[in-house]
Amino acid sequence: MGDAVRITDDAGVRTMTLCRPGEYNTINPQLRNELADAIDSAQHDDEIRVLLLNAEGPAFCAGYDLGWATSEQAENSRVWDSASDLRIFEEFSSTWAKLHDSIKPTIAAVNGWCIAGGSNIVFHAHMIVAGESARFGYPPSRVWGIPEAPWTWVARMGLQQARRYMLTGDEITAQTALDMGLVLQVSADDDLADDAWTLATRIAQVPTNQLEMITRSLNAVADHMYDPPASRRLGTLFDGVARHSQEGKDFVARSEDVGFREAVRERDRPFGDYGERGSPE
Repeated sequence: MGDAVRITDDAGVRTMTLCRPGEYNTINPQLRNELADAIDSAQHDDEIRVLLLNAEGPAFCAGYDLGWATSEQAENSRVWDSASDLRIFEEFSSTWAKLHDSIKPTIAAVNGWCIAGGSNIVFHAHMIVAGESARFGYPPSRVWGIPEAPWTWVARMGLQQARRYMLTGDEITAQTALDMGLVLQVSADDDLADDAWTLATRIAQVPTNQLEMITRSLNAVADHMYDPPASRRLGTLFDGVARHSQEGKDFVARSEDVGFREAVRERDRPFGDYGERGSPE
């Protein structure tokens, strides 16, 4: 059992639970590594037919651990090395891509905040079931980042809506996500776990080889339409550029002065959402 991702196998379903609720399941290298291992080890296990990703606590994933991320950047006195930065963060983006590349169907059950880096993870799942409290978005689009895999936004909501929400970083409610096709269904928060489990176990009744053939064929359609590897490389590279622009450096410096939560609130204040309301990112 991992400290960041708990694994449970039952009825043909591997449930992968983000289990750092006190930290709003924010992303760090440990979470990345444990999630990668959980996905990889299921790929050729015939007893596992479906992968279900969920989370403990009030937030599914409130993004990267900004304390870790900003301190990493602040402590690096070298001139920005784009190649090195790309190598480091491709370890994260390539892990989230495993949810799309999986030959087993993947489902994400999302409660509460799923924003910034959290959306990088979840938008790669084959299907998303959202609780009524779910909120999606990429507020670092306003300063200090862009989504690591822009193709997932276009695939899920269409090009025009992807532009609208990536360019503003605005919050996406569960109902709006359903209306634009970003999520498969919305459940009452109290029913989310049961509804996601019902879907996962219903799919798991189909033989493993059937599920794998269907999943491979559908993944191939997305790969042909959107070229995920190229989108991921460019998105991850530009994410690094955004973190090292003058505005990105100013954000890091401000977070060092007042703390990253206050810096986030200041960034979001003109928009009146996310950190401005005191919610975690």
